[in-house]
Amino acid sequence: MAGGSDREGGGSGPVVVLMHGFGAPGADLVPLFRQLSVPADVRFVFPEAPLALGPGYGGGRAWWMIDIEALQQAVMRGQRDELVQRLPEGLGEARALVNGMLEALAKDHQAPLGRIVLGGFSQGAMLATDVALRAPEAPAGLVVLSGSLITEAEWRGLLAKRTALPVLQSHGRTDPILPFDIAQRLHRHFVDAGLDARWVEFNGGHGIPNGVVDAISEFVGRVVSD
Repeated sequence: MAGGSDREGGGSGPVVVLMHGFGAPGADLVPLFRQLSVPADVRFVFPEAPLALGPGYGGGRAWWMIDIEALQQAVMRGQRDELVQRLPEGLGEARALVNGMLEALAKDHQAPLGRIVLGGFSQGAMLATDVALRAPEAPAGLVVLSGSLITEAEWRGLLAKRTALPVLQSHGRTDPILPFDIAQRLHRHFVDAGLDARWVEFNGGHGIPNGVVDAISEFVGRVVSD
């Protein structure tokens, strides 16, 4: 039975884990826990990425290093297959850190994976997807906010074991960083594998507008009540 939550980390209810994007500070997504309209017993966890990017990023951090200039050039050249097939160096280490955190949530906070909604923004969304597909069991739900498709062949093979995983995916039509059409390609893989995947597109770029906040609230309320 779910316990109460004080919205400051107490209680024993279901957990929403949201991981920030590349170049953002560890607390970047924390304001969402006040904005989301979710059941009162829901707890929130906002992990901080392990890599500090230095003064040029104003305290920003990363789950793995990204060559932003090379990424932008690949997008400009239309090298879609190269982008979606790449296996980022450092992804495995980041996944291991998140798995350790999930084990700690299960052991110390009565939150097994089946009671966790796992998600993130941008790079954090890619990491959340990778963890959700490779974990020994599926989380309660996956939230992919302005994410993208990577290591495509591996993800497609893993999706066959995740047909019961609910997904919420959002993306801006004019996203200048992670192309809209690649996000659509990821969504098609979710649907083709039989997942209950909701797609929310919006007029805008790389962000989380109010309509997406409302969609997250509805999604979390639904999957933690199932």
